[in-house]
Amino acid sequence: MGSLPYADVDSTLRAIAGQAEGFGRFAIGGLHGPLFPVTTLADDGPGSLREACRRPGPGWIVFKVSGVIQLSSYLNVGSHKTIDGRGERVKLTGKGLRLKECENVIVCNMEFEGGRGHDVDGIQIKPNSKHIWIDRCSFKDYDDGLIDITRGSTDITVSRCYFAQHDKTMLIGADPSHVGDRCIRVTIHHCFFDGTRQRHPRLRFGKVHLYNNYTKHWDVYAVCASVEAQIYSQCNIYEAGKKKKTFEFYTEKAADREEARSGLIRSEGDLFLDGAQPCLLTGIGETSVFHPSEYYQTWTMEAPSDSLKHVLQICAGWQPIPQPVDHHS
Repeated sequence: MGSLPYADVDSTLRAIAGQAEGFGRFAIGGLHGPLFPVTTLADDGPGSLREACRRPGPGWIVFKVSGVIQLSSYLNVGSHKTIDGRGERVKLTGKGLRLKECENVIVCNMEFEGGRGHDVDGIQIKPNSKHIWIDRCSFKDYDDGLIDITRGSTDITVSRCYFAQHDKTMLIGADPSHVGDRCIRVTIHHCFFDGTRQRHPRLRFGKVHLYNNYTKHWDVYAVCASVEAQIYSQCNIYEAGKKKKTFEFYTEKAADREEARSGLIRSEGDLFLDGAQPCLLTGIGETSVFHPSEYYQTWTMEAPSDSLKHVLQICAGWQPIPQPVDHHS
């Protein structure tokens, strides 16, 4: 049994900054800014999360209240912000977070449930956002996606998150016409996709490293590689329900190419349970899939096993952990 990543990030409040593994490893959030305490569950106004997110400059947002914040519209998050839910239990509902043309954002230990309306995602990352880390968040039941990463947003890590009661879980790269999405790079690890139907993730154009995730009882497919996608699936657990096909390949035509193409998935050390079928395009370009070591040197990974499955069911998503002490304040 290997050690889980981030063993020490709860030692002090800001110890989490810059500690992500993978493509989001440079996200420091609001490391160099003051504490912004959220003191009300109101959608806007003094002491609200919305007011804290719109403040200029870096800031580390913490909560002095627990409960549900009913968002009437998307909540725009500015650059150099940490939304840190440790120490309380805060659920966002109605709408979600929008990370638009921003950088250095960390969202930690929050719940997202019941987002309503056309194009409403739990966390929408677009356009041109980078250095983002989403850690230990729980997502369920939105009208569109739970996390969408599109329009040239890149260098993002999603870790230790829990996804449930949803259809189109995670879309990365929105449309074959957006060829600028070739820059997208995302790491997804130690997440638990619990009976969500599809898109764990669905990728166009970019590069995604998946490791030590547990994807259970999907209803369409587990992971989809579409136009020019490269997915490196490493030591994940895929446990089938009624639907056995794990990997799907959709062919689409990039706006600047003559021929339609699908994507590529390289599976290494994955565990396929209850009849899960890899159905890889064997021999076709698997070697063309990037290797994570071309971009970062280390990541915390273990062989997929019953013990890993057990740990992910407990450790993914919102956690009842105390708020660490802040030595900056």
